[in-house]
Amino acid sequence: MNAVNDREDGIKDALAAAENAKKEMQNLTADSEKLLKEARAERESLLKEARDIKDKLISESKEQAKVEGDKMIKQAQATIESEKKAAVADIKSQVAELSVDIAEKVIKEQLSNKDKQLKLVDDMLGDIKLN
Repeated sequence: MNAVNDREDGIKDALAAAENAKKEMQNLTADSEKLLKEARAERESLLKEARDIKDKLISESKEQAKVEGDKMIKQAQATIESEKKAAVADIKSQVAELSVDIAEKVIKEQLSNKDKQLKLVDDMLGDIKLN
């Protein structure tokens, strides 16, 4: 009978050990699920942070590109205005030079003989009003 009791006690101990192992496995599974849930939450948090950083970098890059573009446009406009003024000044200078050349040729032609010289002097004197 001792053998049967020993056997029965051994089976009870084995069943208790199995039950303890089952509970321990359930606890491990619950812990694993909890860790997995925490890991997923951490992953989502990291992904959100990465998206926010990406969006911020894109926004900053766009703003910087806009500022640089505006700066380049202003510099180009200033250069164009400067070159335009220089071109107008050059044209005025050329027109003045041509006017002087034409006037010089006309005067030389008018003063080429004595009769024309006298007529020019008479015309100029006629234009002067005495007070």
